[in-house]
Amino acid sequence: MSSHHQKTLEQLFAHPTSHNIHWHDVVRMLEGLGGTCTETRQDHLKVVLNGHEMSFRVPHGSHALDSNHEIAAMRRFLRQCGIEPVGSA
Repeated sequence: MSSHHQKTLEQLFAHPTSHNIHWHDVVRMLEGLGGTCTETRQDHLKVVLNGHEMSFRVPHGSHALDSNHEIAAMRRFLRQCGIEPVGSA
Protein backbone atom coordinates (compact mmCIF):
# COMPACT_ATOMS: atom_id res chain seq x y z
CA MET A 1 0.00 0.00 0.00
CA SER A 2 1.35 3.42 -0.90
CA SER A 3 2.00 5.98 1.80
CA HIS A 4 -0.83 8.11 0.41
CA HIS A 5 -3.27 5.18 0.70
CA GLN A 6 -2.00 4.49 4.23
CA LYS A 7 -2.66 8.13 5.19
CA THR A 8 -6.22 7.88 3.82
CA LEU A 9 -6.79 4.67 5.78
CA GLU A 10 -5.50 6.32 8.96
CA GLN A 11 -7.86 9.29 8.39
CA LEU A 12 -10.82 6.93 8.10
CA PHE A 13 -9.99 5.30 11.44
CA ALA A 14 -8.92 8.49 13.26
CA HIS A 15 -10.51 9.53 16.56
CA PRO A 16 -11.84 12.15 16.67
CA THR A 17 -13.31 11.61 13.23
CA SER A 18 -11.64 13.54 10.44
CA HIS A 19 -14.02 15.46 8.17
CA ASN A 20 -11.42 16.27 5.55
CA ILE A 21 -11.35 12.89 3.78
CA HIS A 22 -11.55 13.31 0.02
CA TRP A 23 -13.76 10.82 -1.80
CA HIS A 24 -11.37 10.31 -4.73
CA ASP A 25 -8.62 9.41 -2.23
CA VAL A 26 -10.89 6.78 -0.68
CA VAL A 27 -11.72 5.30 -4.10
CA ARG A 28 -8.04 5.18 -5.08
CA MET A 29 -7.18 3.54 -1.75
CA LEU A 30 -9.87 0.88 -2.23
CA GLU A 31 -8.57 0.15 -5.74
CA GLY A 32 -4.99 0.12 -4.42
CA LEU A 33 -6.05 -2.53 -1.90
CA GLY A 34 -7.27 -4.71 -4.78
CA GLY A 35 -10.89 -3.63 -4.74
CA THR A 36 -13.14 -3.19 -7.75
CA CYS A 37 -15.14 0.05 -7.75
CA THR A 38 -18.10 0.58 -10.08
CA GLU A 39 -20.29 3.68 -10.08
CA THR A 40 -23.98 2.85 -10.46
CA ARG A 41 -26.76 4.89 -12.05
CA GLN A 42 -28.10 5.75 -8.61
CA ASP A 43 -24.99 7.80 -7.67
CA HIS A 44 -23.59 5.00 -5.56
CA LEU A 45 -20.25 3.27 -5.73
CA LYS A 46 -20.35 -0.53 -5.61
CA VAL A 47 -17.15 -1.84 -4.03
CA VAL A 48 -16.00 -5.46 -4.07
CA LEU A 49 -12.97 -6.14 -1.86
CA ASN A 50 -11.62 -9.39 -0.38
CA GLY A 51 -14.86 -11.22 -1.18
CA HIS A 52 -17.09 -8.56 0.43
CA GLU A 53 -19.42 -6.19 -1.38
CA MET A 54 -20.96 -2.88 -0.31
CA SER A 55 -22.47 0.19 -1.90
CA PHE A 56 -21.65 3.75 -0.81
CA ARG A 57 -23.35 7.02 -1.73
CA VAL A 58 -21.08 9.18 -3.90
CA PRO A 59 -20.76 12.61 -2.23
CA HIS A 60 -21.48 15.64 -4.39
CA GLY A 61 -20.50 19.25 -3.89
CA SER A 62 -17.72 19.09 -1.32
CA HIS A 63 -16.28 15.85 -2.77
CA ALA A 64 -15.48 14.70 0.76
CA LEU A 65 -17.02 12.16 3.10
CA ASP A 66 -19.24 14.50 5.05
CA SER A 67 -20.93 12.56 7.79
CA ASN A 68 -19.99 10.35 10.69
CA HIS A 69 -22.42 7.77 9.28
CA GLU A 70 -20.54 7.51 5.95
CA ILE A 71 -17.18 7.24 7.68
CA ALA A 72 -18.49 4.64 10.15
CA ALA A 73 -19.93 2.58 7.27
CA MET A 74 -16.58 2.69 5.47
CA ARG A 75 -14.76 1.61 8.68
CA ARG A 76 -17.14 -1.34 9.16
CA PHE A 77 -16.68 -2.43 5.55
CA LEU A 78 -12.89 -2.23 5.77
CA ARG A 79 -12.89 -4.21 9.03
CA GLN A 80 -15.09 -6.89 7.40
CA CYS A 81 -12.47 -7.07 4.65
CA GLY A 82 -9.71 -7.51 7.24
CA ILE A 83 -8.21 -4.06 6.68
CA GLU A 84 -7.21 -1.67 9.45
CA PRO A 85 -4.31 0.76 9.86
CA VAL A 86 -1.09 -0.71 11.20
CA GLY A 87 -1.14 -0.72 15.00
CA SER A 88 -4.90 -0.25 15.42
CA ALA A 89 -5.88 -3.89 16.00
